[in-house]
Amino acid sequence: MTGRTYLRLVAIGAVIGLPAAAVAAGFLALVHELEDVFWHDLPDALGHTAPPWYLIVGLPVLGALVVLAARSLLPGDGGHEPLDGISGKPTPIAHAPGVALAALGTLVFGAVLGPEAPLIALGSVVGLAVARFFPVDPEHGRLLALAGSFSAISALFGGPLTAGILLIEASVGLGTKAIPVLIPGLVAAAIGYLLFTGLGNWGGLDEADLEVPGLPPYGGVHLGDLLLAIVLGIAIAIVVELVRIAGRRVLAGREAAGPGPMLVAGGLVVGLLALLADALGADPVDVLFSGQSSIPSLAQEDSARVVLVVLAAKGLAYAVCLGCGFRGGPVFPAMFLGIGLGMLAVIAVDASPTWAVAVGTAAGVAAMTRLLIAALLISAVLVGSAGADTVPAAVLAGVAAWVVTFGLERRVGRRA
Repeated sequence: MTGRTYLRLVAIGAVIGLPAAAVAAGFLALVHELEDVFWHDLPDALGHTAPPWYLIVGLPVLGALVVLAARSLLPGDGGHEPLDGISGKPTPIAHAPGVALAALGTLVFGAVLGPEAPLIALGSVVGLAVARFFPVDPEHGRLLALAGSFSAISALFGGPLTAGILLIEASVGLGTKAIPVLIPGLVAAAIGYLLFTGLGNWGGLDEADLEVPGLPPYGGVHLGDLLLAIVLGIAIAIVVELVRIAGRRVLAGREAAGPGPMLVAGGLVVGLLALLADALGADPVDVLFSGQSSIPSLAQEDSARVVLVVLAAKGLAYAVCLGCGFRGGPVFPAMFLGIGLGMLAVIAVDASPTWAVAVGTAAGVAAMTRLLIAALLISAVLVGSAGADTVPAAVLAGVAAWVVTFGLERRVGRRA
């Protein structure tokens, strides 16, 4: 590739940044508005101050039917399997409606998956669409598709750098091509991020801010916290691997029974788990959805019983959603589980909640995605300036989780 050609690709990446961010912002705003309609306005209209039991159970089932329609009637199968992790592969333009509808059926109605996978796919679609206006070869077209994905998730993960590292780590086999691939995407993400920050709280976009509010400052580096971080990282990796194994078993059942029955059954199970958690004193909303908006309340929870109830129900619902056919990303539920396990340490040994958020995030994301650097960056964004000194503990927890995850997978693979 000549220098002029490469500069041209960077310029096209800049052009892609704004429309990709606009699509992502519009999609996230639509998700937020529809969540308000179904989970706030509808209960109000029915005379309830909170979602009644029949909505807690029924809405995830309705979402399953929406996902089933998207996967059956539209091309692209609604996007890639969430058990496959983060994908940086280009998404064909024709798949965009199916991806968007399946994601709405998942995210709006309470399934336990996150928005990152559909945003990556929709950003990729924008990149390919813009590339059609410029004569580029297929390899460069894939690069521009990745630039669209960078821009689409830049706000979700706290800016261009974290988004870029996440997608670069997810793109296996880039080797020495990593930096040239990164630059057009970073340019697109930086320009697209301007749109997100400029829109402010329109459509609930301010809720995409990752930093957890109200965390107390964490000062110094403490040997006890470092050792506990390693132990917690190992525990989180084991829990996440159990969730992954359960998700694969659900997927195997889906392949035997067919996508329709398993999707509907999965939605029903998710609703029933939320209802059970409610009966045991937890907030059912903490069991439903990706967990992103529930992290601040989780970081302030002081009841070990409530945390255990939420973790058990959330973990089971997460496993069901990973395998039964919903479409979304795996990052935020894993992050939620990691922070929840960290909060048990806060309650048990009076550790810092800021430390728990940093360590739980790093270990949870690393264990589920097998991406280490991105996990550490997301952890740093989550705790912000209050947790600058948590980085060593987060590194040890993330590395421990990463090593244990690969060790467990090899062992499971040998047994299979």
